[in-house]
Amino acid sequence: MGYRVVVVGATGNVGREMLNILAERQFPVDELAVLASRRSLGTEVSFGETTLTTKDLDTFDFTGWDMALFAVGSEATKVYAPKAAAAGCVVIDNSSLYRYDPDIPLIVPECNPEAIHGYKNKNIIANPNCSTAQMVVALKPLHDRAKIKRVVVSTYQSVSGAGKEGMDELWDQTKAIYNPTTDVEPKKFQKQIAFNVIPQIDVFMEDGSTKEEWKMVVETKKIVDPSIKVTATCVRVPVFVGHSEAVNIEFEEFLDEDEARDILREAPGIMVIDKREAGGYVSPIECAGDFATFISRIRQDSTIENGLNLWCVSDNLRKGAALNAVQIAELLGREVLKKG
Repeated sequence: MGYRVVVVGATGNVGREMLNILAERQFPVDELAVLASRRSLGTEVSFGETTLTTKDLDTFDFTGWDMALFAVGSEATKVYAPKAAAAGCVVIDNSSLYRYDPDIPLIVPECNPEAIHGYKNKNIIANPNCSTAQMVVALKPLHDRAKIKRVVVSTYQSVSGAGKEGMDELWDQTKAIYNPTTDVEPKKFQKQIAFNVIPQIDVFMEDGSTKEEWKMVVETKKIVDPSIKVTATCVRVPVFVGHSEAVNIEFEEFLDEDEARDILREAPGIMVIDKREAGGYVSPIECAGDFATFISRIRQDSTIENGLNLWCVSDNLRKGAALNAVQIAELLGREVLKKG
């Protein structure tokens, strides 16, 4: 016996990826509904070898459905997620709307699976920000061994994190550079993204941080440990898929790089590729389409007493969004609903 599952926002990048991953991981689906806004109504999407036609989100009745994976923005989520939750359908939300609500669990299954039972408060579970999700998968097993005091992270985030519009803008600007008769002004991003990097993701806050940087701080505390100090610099780079992060970690006690490498090799969701030779690390283009979070360049930081550096790469559409949502659905089914 399986589940009656809804995917909301099925025509977007993350929604389509959710459908791919549900099929790839053979999630026990008895019935599947794919929803979209009226402007995308009737669009066909793939689920394994099956083609499904989208239904209207505005008129859909969530009664009798087990879980809904939401892949729409915060504004639409604010309207429709409470309706689904009130109808008894557990919402797994990929937007930022509910991440900071103390009554709603924010879950990365490799890190805090026990938080799943908190869904009962509002019948909603939050999926973290893409840059946070991959980092905490690496931090948690190390924190369990040596307790992390402080994290300094610089991110190199792909344009797919900004949706289809971001990917289109990079593609169009790149073509325009080789065809000088065409000029593509920035629309999705603050400056030209082709052959450039932009040290701003989301809006600026009063302290000079961007909202993306603030998200990494707050979400890491909520998922791993509120005592961890985090400072982040988030940068958009001209990569289509795959976020990269340079992470500096300070521990309360010494952790040898070889032991850290062994811990990470055994940790769920992680693949360590760390050879000290040219090309002996993973770059974002190599992680696209993969489930794992890849860790490379593990080494001591001699400038502090108990420090390590590492390089962390993952497919942001997968672990950073769709995969983590499906993993939450699997956890929910296994630990709570227990049908499949």
